[in-house]
Amino acid sequence: MEDLSALQDSIDAIAAQVTKQGSAVRQLKKDGASSEEIADAVSLLKKLKVEAEELRKKQDELDPSKKFNRKTFDELILRKMFVVPSFEIHGGVKGLFDLGPPACALKAAMIDQWRKHFVLTESMLEMECTCLTPAVVLQTSGHVERFTDLMVKDPETGECFRADKLLEDAIDVLLESSPDMPKEEQEDHLRIQRQADAFTPEEIDDLLKNKYNCKAPSGQPYSNAFPFNLMFKTSIGPEGTAVGYLRPETAQGLFVNFRRLLDANSGKMPFAAAQIGLGFRNEIAPRAGLLRVREFCMGEIEHFVNPDDKSHPSFPSVAAKELILFGSDDQLGSGKTKTVSIGEAVKSGLVNNETLGYFMARTQLFMEKIGMDPARMRFRQHLKTEMAHYACDCWDLEIESSYGWVECVGHADRACYDLEVHSKKTNTPMVATQRLDKPMEIEVAKLKFDRKALGKAFRQDQRVVSGALEALAESWTDFEPVATALETEGKTTVDGFEITKDMLTWTKVKKRVNEIKFTPSVIEPSFGMGRILYSLLEHSFYQREGDEQRIVMKFKPAVAPNKCAILPISSGPEVNAVVDEIAAELMESDISTKVDKSGAALGRRYARADELGVPFAITVDFETLKDDTVTLRERDSMVQIRLAKEEITKLIFDIVHGRTSWDEVVKLHRVVQVSEDGEEAAAAGGAATVVESSSRGSFSRPAEKI
Repeated sequence: MEDLSALQDSIDAIAAQVTKQGSAVRQLKKDGASSEEIADAVSLLKKLKVEAEELRKKQDELDPSKKFNRKTFDELILRKMFVVPSFEIHGGVKGLFDLGPPACALKAAMIDQWRKHFVLTESMLEMECTCLTPAVVLQTSGHVERFTDLMVKDPETGECFRADKLLEDAIDVLLESSPDMPKEEQEDHLRIQRQADAFTPEEIDDLLKNKYNCKAPSGQPYSNAFPFNLMFKTSIGPEGTAVGYLRPETAQGLFVNFRRLLDANSGKMPFAAAQIGLGFRNEIAPRAGLLRVREFCMGEIEHFVNPDDKSHPSFPSVAAKELILFGSDDQLGSGKTKTVSIGEAVKSGLVNNETLGYFMARTQLFMEKIGMDPARMRFRQHLKTEMAHYACDCWDLEIESSYGWVECVGHADRACYDLEVHSKKTNTPMVATQRLDKPMEIEVAKLKFDRKALGKAFRQDQRVVSGALEALAESWTDFEPVATALETEGKTTVDGFEITKDMLTWTKVKKRVNEIKFTPSVIEPSFGMGRILYSLLEHSFYQREGDEQRIVMKFKPAVAPNKCAILPISSGPEVNAVVDEIAAELMESDISTKVDKSGAALGRRYARADELGVPFAITVDFETLKDDTVTLRERDSMVQIRLAKEEITKLIFDIVHGRTSWDEVVKLHRVVQVSEDGEEAAAAGGAATVVESSSRGSFSRPAEKI
């Protein structure tokens, strides 16, 4: 244990160095540093990553419990049709997957819990916006300029490739095939490789075609490099003139509907809007199963709040909740996480504000509710080099899986950015109003325009210009920089328009107001439902101790695809009639039920239900025909109780909805054990049992009837 503890300390320390060096590389690129400086920094980063990987391999060797049986897991997921490749018989398509019946039910139950936990509990305004988005919306949000990589094509087949990856691979091949290459020449090639993602299209064309003589699979030279946007582009309408995209996120639909949402909420602030739906990203190299795909389900919440007051009325209810936090200072320093209450994290300033902290805690509670392992979850704070310029604070909920720590939920304080850019583009006010308890005086600028000068300079845009100036004039603090520039330099720029001093005059005055207007800030929790689903599958998977062939998915009853299995001990018509009666009653109570009337041994049928994560199994036997009692088996403990048939539906309903627990149920009922091998088994607590046998199987029950 001491060796493992010391090794973990070393892993944490090297991870902190990797993070710090990665941040330094991003900053150098942002600052426009020389290629030599960037190359040296990248070289050190790669060296640190190699050291980190070697330490992790050593940890796996010393601690076999950390190993994940991916082969068995993948076989189960495919065999039980949780997830299958899309269009499999046609060869499939990378990055596209179909959810089979169990995963489809699991996802539906998970989303149902999400909707109850957030939308209903918080009285959020839910929307369902279109997936098809006009180009102007995504140009305004900045998405058209983002997610671009340089691509090249095979001119004969039209197949596309990522240019920087081709360059990196070409250099790897060259170095591997030339072991005697002089060190200086090797370093030159490595320097180019490290800068592969920073070259212009012209530069990368020259390198691929001339320096490294790269050929497409057809044998022809690659086409010239061109920017590739990860959004799926399409046209709207038969003319083909209106460009659109499949949305890369669901949030923009909520932002552009802000005014209507505010009206729907009777103008009250703060409030939240939510949406669950599909997003699309045309990933160049999809990998890691459901973690990086081209079509994915998202659940996004936009909480609109006064930027000067980000408190949350329900924050005290979660203030004591402890979270595992990985702050930016710890990432760059010790490399270790801290377990602190969210109340303390907000109080100390580690988490920027109450609303952000509130949603972080609520997200943790949701994950625990659906069955995620709390020990394998953490909140990682974005480094300054990772955050957008407008963001105040960002924390990702990361879940540990066999692929490492994977970002599954982003929590971002996006400030006023989104509403402001859409407001400026459309000249539509995106503001909220707050009534004041007492009137107050504020300083504003009273403007008088020279309409002739404005018209001559801006023509049809004069209203846009005057509107922008009037918006600034609502607060002297906002208008003062404009006034100062006009006084000192005679001109200034507002929203891209050059304003000169002769176009307007102004006076600083005081204004008595009963309400204030503001552009709301947005706190955004964004859930990657596909990644959460995959992580839940991994966290739920285990093999029974002593029998690795017995695989179990330990889904919580609330999200299990099927809550209950019904297994008849005999195929006789009398037994089957009782099975059908119980199944119908369960279904009427919305309890999803799986009936297995096959002739397989009872133990085999239990195992099949376990693989699908069915938490409870009802066995209908010959005793049922005598006294209307059945056995109820719990999946993980394999403990069974005998109870009256009429109790079953209410009992399972109460467990599924969290009104009681299996531990409480066991205290109130007699424990029995069904024998899977024909041998008598003692019931829990030493109660005497007798064995009942039939051609289909055997089970034991208390010697004295309950």
